Amino acid sequence: MSYQFIMPKQVFYGENALSDASEHISAFGKKALIVTDPMMVKLGNAKRVTDILDKSSTQYAIFDGVTGEPTDKIVEAGLKVWNDEKCDFLIAVGGGSPIDTMKAIGAVATSGGSINDFLGKVITVPTPPMVAIPTTSGTGSEATQFTIITNTEKDIKMLLKGAVLMPDLAIDDPAFTMTAPPSVTAATGLDALCHASEAYTSRKAQPMTDDLALSAVKRIFEYLPIAYREPQNVEARAQMSLAALEAGTAFNNASVTIIHGMSRPIGALFHVPHGISNAMLMTECFYYVCDGAEKRFADMARAIGKADEADSDAEGARKFVSACKEICDVCNIPSVSGYGIDLDEFRRAMPKMAEDAFASGSPSNTIKEISVDDILKIYDRLCK
Repeated sequence: MSYQFIMPKQVFYGENALSDASEHISAFGKKALIVTDPMMVKLGNAKRVTDILDKSSTQYAIFDGVTGEPTDKIVEAGLKVWNDEKCDFLIAVGGGSPIDTMKAIGAVATSGGSINDFLGKVITVPTPPMVAIPTTSGTGSEATQFTIITNTEKDIKMLLKGAVLMPDLAIDDPAFTMTAPPSVTAATGLDALCHASEAYTSRKAQPMTDDLALSAVKRIFEYLPIAYREPQNVEARAQMSLAALEAGTAFNNASVTIIHGMSRPIGALFHVPHGISNAMLMTECFYYVCDGAEKRFADMARAIGKADEADSDAEGARKFVSACKEICDVCNIPSVSGYGIDLDEFRRAMPKMAEDAFASGSPSNTIKEISVDDILKIYDRLCK
């Protein structure tokens, strides 16, 4: 049996990655559109990039209108700046939202129309050159062919796909992650854990994704609690940056499963940040599905030292689920009600969320067979 494996054309990672990649950035074009958010400008992360561009006399325009998780309206605003400024390549600086926005702007810049036109389709028209510089360790968007954009009219998060959305250059420099506050470190780190563990337990898993996913799981369990408690710990930040890259590359090829399918509707309807909604779901989802892939879940428990060969696969699987709950507790992840969501409203929304989750296709990647009714049962457990 053969497998296909894709990743960014070039990756620079580790300390000083931005500086070492500078010549490659300036070679992409004459004028960059830097896609970012106001906080990245305020913290000076955008300036790190513009300083590099200034040294090479590369022109740029800045779109800092990514004010939350990306929507079709934000993409439209960014596209206007792209056209008005006559840019010819893109650089994203920020978390998953600016990177996903960059991909969507790139897609529409060459394909025309609206980003909403791609719902249910594969994006195939090549984008302008794209450089992704994550400032969090978690989304993995710098290493994927996916972008998640909210369709504001239909009130759904669209998972859009196409190999052309893969950045030409990914730069994982831990210096950018040092400014992330503990809450963001937790949310994005647990997002990466979901990427890695879902990729490992996906029907689409393959040998190369297995190696990357297990490596990421091990790094995250070891270093996320340290990065959360000690934001200026350079080693922990570097290890989490690498783990996010590994996890992103893994799920880009093996896909995600039930957690992500169920998480997107919560984010769309209740405006919960993606990493937090994933973390809210992780324990209950894995508890529900682990009996369908006990060896896989036990492998992860053994990899992080929570189980050994004396444990049966069933015991190991349960121990991994317990470890997931423990790391969520360490990172102070709230429950649905603890986040401030009205449980009556949540229950009323459950039928739509379950249908949207199932329609996304992600739950069908779960090794255990999953139905809409199963998804409803898990949502209901979140209300206990």
